Amino acid sequence: MNLFNFSVWAAIIQLLGAMVIGSYAIAATISLLPNRNVDRARLLIAQGVITSLSLMVAATLLKTIYLRTWKQILIFSVILALRIFLKKLFVWERGQILALKSRT
Repeated sequence: MNLFNFSVWAAIIQLLGAMVIGSYAIAATISLLPNRNVDRARLLIAQGVITSLSLMVAATLLKTIYLRTWKQILIFSVILALRIFLKKLFVWERGQILALKSRT
């Protein structure tokens, strides 16, 4: 494994992102067991996705070094836009959960 290769670091960062969302999903499942606190589980999942997508965006940006054709640039742009949109969506969802929780 060549540690000076940017694609290796991008893969490592993506793996960390997958592990982050997996660990948050496990924590959310565990939080459901004792008292079925669905709001807490939803918050944990939203936070995990937000954190994971931040890592995935970083990995995607790191891959820009190898973009050589217009097709690669287009695919990169679509993936980056989708990940940013999903992150914004989950930040909004977390805000909605927190606002609902503060009213009760």
